Amino acid sequence: MKKNNPKTLVIDIGGSNVKILATGAAERIKIPSGSDFSPEQMVELVKENASEWEYDRITMGFPGVVKENKIVSEPVNLGEGWNKFDFQAAFNCPIKFINDAAMQALGSYEGKKLLFLGFGTGLGTAMVIHNTILPLEGGHLPFKKKTFEEYVGKEYLTKSGSKRWEKNVLKTVEYFRAAFQPDDVLLGGGNSKLLTTIPEGCRLGTNENAFKGGFKFWEEDFKL
Repeated sequence: MKKNNPKTLVIDIGGSNVKILATGAAERIKIPSGSDFSPEQMVELVKENASEWEYDRITMGFPGVVKENKIVSEPVNLGEGWNKFDFQAAFNCPIKFINDAAMQALGSYEGKKLLFLGFGTGLGTAMVIHNTILPLEGGHLPFKKKTFEEYVGKEYLTKSGSKRWEKNVLKTVEYFRAAFQPDDVLLGGGNSKLLTTIPEGCRLGTNENAFKGGFKFWEEDFKL
């Protein structure tokens, strides 16, 4: 029997934490992840932490490439086995997969051509244009001697300090704006709150936007 008001569990997978929230739940729950974190661990911990919530379907925000509702790449900042794991069988309910940056971008979308830059463990990038979600892998593009992600990610922030990190963040924003010509720029991810300067035309997001995107992904007509 099909439910008239199905409830959604949103799973936002990050390199430092997995964050979960279900329809009607009062507060999100954070679960520590890390560089060796496996899909088996994720499923077990999510089931355990969400055991008191009701949900009929899942939106999974994944930090890597998602195509045709499948994870096609291994994550850079987690363990192995993600692109071969059968999540549908493990959770025994319908799942929609989306890149984690794209999910947060979707939750932040207000109708204008949106560029999302997420400064967390790495660099998440996505756009939303005319209700079409465009995941990007901009963090792995070349920048200086390495990639953008390696100069604005958590490891660089920890090793080099917030001043040098922020200088690179502002340069990243400048380059991406020049390339994609957005009308709206959202700076998200866990470390965006450390910025002392918000460039003109940009706004700060919150992790709540990721959950909004996860719920929206089932309820509204967005193309991916």
